[in-house]
Amino acid sequence: MRPNGAVIWLTGLSGAGKTTISEALAPLLLAQQLNVELLDGDVIRTNLSKGLGYTKEDRDTNVRRVGFVANLLSRNGVIVIVATISPYRSVRDDMKAMIHNFLEVYVNAPFTVCETRDVKGLYAAARLGKIKEFTGLDAPYEPPLNPDVTCFTDRETVEESVAKIMDALARRNVVQGWKPDASPRQSARKHSGGFLSPRQQKVS
Repeated sequence: MRPNGAVIWLTGLSGAGKTTISEALAPLLLAQQLNVELLDGDVIRTNLSKGLGYTKEDRDTNVRRVGFVANLLSRNGVIVIVATISPYRSVRDDMKAMIHNFLEVYVNAPFTVCETRDVKGLYAAARLGKIKEFTGLDAPYEPPLNPDVTCFTDRETVEESVAKIMDALARRNVVQGWKPDASPRQSARKHSGGFLSPRQQKVS
């Protein structure tokens, strides 16, 4: 019998911690002998959505493409982790209505915190006018009104954020044998060491 799939949709500003969380979460799901795929926003933009711009229409098209692929995979028993800004609430709600077993995770970090991380230099480029329609600066980000999970990455560790998601998946019987006090510390430690930028990690 084919196992039930699920889509874990991480939304939030650039630098909020979506990729960090997803890369720490994936090994825990793989350890459960689940089929897991990660759809990261940057990779999607380079491949599936190459050529799209950053107008609202193009952003919505990008999200719908990601949602279509995620839905196909989840229908075939795959646990899909989507890490993409997906700034507009209405199209996220459309994905939630379309996809069975959809877990919306709001990766919540203030704009000022995300800007101080700025690992990719995007915020600096946007401030200089080199990037137009930058989400949170001159293009809107509409946070979820009722997310299934909220990760406050300016005050939580990666481990705490991942544990919240695993707890939610356990309640839905997507994962088995996970206890709320189970620690993803070892898995998360393999990654960036937290949500801070490399410069901040050296200072702190």
